[in-house]
Amino acid sequence: MIGRLHGKLALKQPPWLLVEVNGVGYEVEAPMSTFYKLPGVGETVTLHTHLCVREDAHLLFGFASLTEKTLFRELIRVSGVGPKLALAVLSGVGVDEFWITVRAGDAPRLSKLPGIGRKTAERLIVEMRDRAASADAPTAVQAAIGNADPSPLQDARQAMAALGYKPAEVQRYTEAVYKDGMSTEQIIQEALRRAVR
Repeated sequence: MIGRLHGKLALKQPPWLLVEVNGVGYEVEAPMSTFYKLPGVGETVTLHTHLCVREDAHLLFGFASLTEKTLFRELIRVSGVGPKLALAVLSGVGVDEFWITVRAGDAPRLSKLPGIGRKTAERLIVEMRDRAASADAPTAVQAAIGNADPSPLQDARQAMAALGYKPAEVQRYTEAVYKDGMSTEQIIQEALRRAVR
């Protein structure tokens, strides 16, 4: 099991990143909450990881904090929630905000996340309410410094599409928040906030 990676951040293209460890490049898929905290390309990064083994692939998921990794593991234990959906949840709401939403039984808020319908939102609340009572609430996710990108709006749109948002939603949310000078991470963060209102 690969539980942690520490190496050089070689590529950063949401939701994918590449971490080079002793000459080996590990492809890692991460939620946007982790991307906000990443250093620039070429700098050293440490990620807590979860390895999913399937018949056709070994998939590595990376997280900036142990609380994100723990929530990811809790989410994939819920019936009907796979790794992609768990990443969408972590990308759409912070860990602390997720647990607050579950404690409040706010299914309509969860159902605004891509791929989560009313039934899945209700199932998440029912199956995770007991765990929510003891969950630690970390500080809110803050935007991290991103490296310069020639087309941040396009990269933000690609990342949101990869998270499961429909093309029309991607267009609407990104256009509503985009301002000159914004980084890819800032556009995504603001668009995701608007999407879950």
